[in-house]
Amino acid sequence: MHRRRRTALLLSAAIVAAPLLTACGNDAHPGAAAVVGGQRITVAQLETRVNEVREAQRAAVPDEAQYAQAIAKTGTLSRDTLHSMVLDQVLHRAAQDAGVTVTRKEIQDMRTGLEQQAGGAKALETAWLQRYGIAPERLDENLRLQLEAQKLAAVLGTDTGKADFWQALAKASKKLDIDLNPRYGTWDDAKSSRVDAKTPWVREVTATGTQGTA
Repeated sequence: MHRRRRTALLLSAAIVAAPLLTACGNDAHPGAAAVVGGQRITVAQLETRVNEVREAQRAAVPDEAQYAQAIAKTGTLSRDTLHSMVLDQVLHRAAQDAGVTVTRKEIQDMRTGLEQQAGGAKALETAWLQRYGIAPERLDENLRLQLEAQKLAAVLGTDTGKADFWQALAKASKKLDIDLNPRYGTWDDAKSSRVDAKTPWVREVTATGTQGTA
């Protein structure tokens, strides 16, 4: 993945439409979507995060046609959400290793500034949902992620688009020994990115009936 694309995904959690994946066959990670630093991200936790976005989309666009359009634009929501959940932990580990911390006040100050630019709290939440697939209840977490990224880059004397920044993430990624459930792809430590795996027991589907489940 191009570094600029990875940076955009890190800082904005952008969602890119693509076919859904349905897995069948034996599951080598029963109940786990990923294992990061010895800690499991369960499928149930991932589904909860995905449902938060879907519920927010439903509330924001009550019109059926608009809702269907929103679903179509976020067809890879489950995989993109898992990518963000894992990358959040990678970035947090890299920030810790560099002595970076983010305070609640810093998050609130950033949020206040963004709300003023957007035209209010509700407008900011709607913008983050529509642009980046971030549910309102996860907005502060996303802002913490952005602040950690900015401060880590500053400590390294670089920016989030430069090799030094991504090398720090790659180092943290290796330390965490990340293992994804194959149905969600694999994790590339060097790129700090999820990669879709090409396996014979995964089939692409675009059926309308599966869109609502991401």
